Amino acid sequence: MELEKDKIKSLIADISHQTKTPIANLLLYSELLLEEDTGNLSAQMCENIVQLHAQSEKLQFLIDSLVKLSRLENGILQLASQEEALKPMLTLAVKETESKARTKGLELILHDMDEKAYFDSKWTLEAICNILDNAVKYTNEGSISLSVTAYEMFVRIDIKDSGIGIKEEELSKIFSRFYRSEDTKNVEGVGIGLYLSRQIISGEGGYIKVSSVYGQGSTFSVFLPRSA
Repeated sequence: MELEKDKIKSLIADISHQTKTPIANLLLYSELLLEEDTGNLSAQMCENIVQLHAQSEKLQFLIDSLVKLSRLENGILQLASQEEALKPMLTLAVKETESKARTKGLELILHDMDEKAYFDSKWTLEAICNILDNAVKYTNEGSISLSVTAYEMFVRIDIKDSGIGIKEEELSKIFSRFYRSEDTKNVEGVGIGLYLSRQIISGEGGYIKVSSVYGQGSTFSVFLPRSA
């Protein structure tokens, strides 16, 4: 078992190392092209450069996510949960997302709170950011809010948006690896963010639920334990 884990760990390290430089170069050169005077380029060539940069970012996100998933699923990456206040972590999640929200004219609301929970701040931040990123992607107007409710054994974080919503028959599928609804095919994404979020939260002894009215928005509820 340990030998297999070592082989997987070595393979992950190789993939991460061998792809890091080529992707970084693709991003760098496409950014340099975007900064150059494009007056001598056709509209199609300019669009090709924009798409090259966007697809390079998508590839970088995909590989990073797959590496993280593999480490989680094979026990190479261990979550280090401890009791912490939720507000600092959620405040940081909002700060990391607000630029994208502002670009779309969306209001990002963080309700006041003083609750604590038992979680790994680094990886829970990643899970929350993935959910927030999805909310921004699929919300064209209105707002996205974060609020916290405490129960005896769990703390619930609600991430509510006024976006396109999710069809009832798809609610059980959206946390599957690489699943993407037909309604979202025209929006950039790889269908792995929610799966990674669920793996992180379940690894901390929590769980995620979603409720939605198609065409009226969705609420993702993250439940974190209050004690070890």
